[in-house]
Formats: sequence, C-alpha cells, structure tokens
Amino acid sequence: MLFNSYEYIFLFLPLTFFIYFYLLQKRLAVGAKGFLVFTSLFFYSWWNISYLPIILSSMLFNYVIGNSLNENFKKVKVGKKLLLSIGIISNLSLLGYFKYSDFFIENFNLAFDGSIPLLHLALPLAISFFTFQQIAYLVDSYRGETKEYDFLNYALFVTFFPQLIAGPIVHHAEMMPQFSSKWNLVKNYKNIATGLFIFSIGLFKKVVIADSFAEIANKGFVYQQR
Repeated sequence: MLFNSYEYIFLFLPLTFFIYFYLLQKRLAVGAKGFLVFTSLFFYSWWNISYLPIILSSMLFNYVIGNSLNENFKKVKVGKKLLLSIGIISNLSLLGYFKYSDFFIENFNLAFDGSIPLLHLALPLAISFFTFQQIAYLVDSYRGETKEYDFLNYALFVTFFPQLIAGPIVHHAEMMPQFSSKWNLVKNYKNIATGLFIFSIGLFKKVVIADSFAEIANKGFVYQQR
C-alpha cells in the first residue's frame, strides 16, 4: 500500500485515525496501541503477506536480546558485548541473505566456474529500515538508554506504519515518549492540521513532481539501453 494510493488516503488512514482515538476516548490505551500494531502489520502485509513472519521473528529476537542487555542482564550468563555482537551479526546476516545472496552466488560461479542456481530472492519490504532501527535499539539497550521492556510498546516502535517502509530510522527514546505523553492521548486539532499540511506537501512532491520526472527519466534509461 503506497502513501499516495486511494486505499491509503481514503480508507486506511482515516479509519486508523478515528478508531485509535475512539479507543483512547474510552480509556483503552493498551487496546489503542494494540490496534496501531495490528494496522501497521496489516499495512506491511498489504504488499506481500508471506514476509510477515520475517518482521515478526525479527521483532521477537531483538526484543529478547535488547531485554537481556539492560535491566534483565543479570539473568543471562553471556557477556554483554558478546550478546550485543550476536544481535548485530544476526540482524546483518538476515539483511545480507536477502540483499546479497545472488550477488555472492553469481560471483562464486564466475570465479570457480560453478553452477550453483541463483535464489532469486525478492527483498522483503522495509527490511533495511526495521533491521537498522532494531540494531540502534540494541546499542541503546547496551548503553542503558532504554527504560521500558513492554513487548507491545516495542512492537509499536518497530512497526509504526508512517515510518516503517520509508523511514526515518528513529531511536527508541525519541519515539516512545510520544505515545505515553498525556497530551497526545487526546485530539490536538493544531497538530492534525499541521500533519495534514505536511502530508499534502509530500503528496504534491510525489505525485506532481517526482512521478512527472520519473516518466522522463525512464525514457532516458530505455534510450540508453538500446
């Protein structure tokens, strides 16, 4: 689902907005967060639901590692640096598998006259964003800069749909206080107006400017390939 699609603008975004604040109005803060996680995973799955287990497994793995790196470290019999290294290497290995497997197989075949078939893996949506965001979380946990270890909050931190597929990569301490602030638990019409204004500017840049130049650029690339 693209941010400039009719489904997003006229269905997904308004429904998510009104249901979220309705749950908050009923003092169901936990339910509201759970709803945001659900809608974010639905948003992510819209492209290809087969990659949903990847982001869920990645979240669970990094939640356990991050939780072990900070206040619950005393329960783990592994050195903190080693545990952090395991977390970072595991995340980078997952990313590298999807991005570079065919690259290494192709070069191996060229170098050693091999015949290993290519995997032709499709890159899962937003894997770079949620991987590096969780690596940043592990580093913050190692430094003792994360303060809460609720899995629902962590899932929201990773999957929140406005920044899931296009970034930016944010730190835990920058994002999560916004969901616990009492001022953000009620509608703020000034913030809503500001958000709609910024969204409209981005939509204009995407639809009118970027898409228009994309047609010219695509014609140029086609001409070069001839």
